[in-house]
Amino acid sequence: MQIRRAKEKDMEGINRLLYQVLMIHHNGRPDLFKGNVKKYTDQELAALIRDDTRPIFVGVEEERVLGYAFCVFQQHKDDNILTDIKTLYIDDLCVEENCRGQHIGSRIYEHVLDYARQQGCYNVTLNVWACNPAAQKFYERCGLIPQKIGMEKIL
Repeated sequence: MQIRRAKEKDMEGINRLLYQVLMIHHNGRPDLFKGNVKKYTDQELAALIRDDTRPIFVGVEEERVLGYAFCVFQQHKDDNILTDIKTLYIDDLCVEENCRGQHIGSRIYEHVLDYARQQGCYNVTLNVWACNPAAQKFYERCGLIPQKIGMEKIL
């Protein structure tokens, strides 16, 4: 499997995986996540693919997208309370559902870590929804630890 920056020709495969993630979230929290919709229009996704501040990496085999990581650079320059460390935030990471357990996700995650180091980042962060315990276990196996915890009270 090759891991590289996403290209517009990868959009169909990326959209397929975005839908899989959406349905995990929709099934876990239908009060928050719509079902059977697209996260991005094709125009929005194409713009993200070209945006160097929001790199998208794909794991491909014979040009078939098996997984991806959507990333965003974050930095709080001149903030009153936060230091100005450079962070690479993983906004979304997904592996094709019938390919899970083959270490594709961990290879993409390691690629993201290497990229973040090359870009001078202090850390890599992400959020995981409580309705997705499989993802949480995956990230824990990758060595991530909680940085902060979001809580809610449904009224």
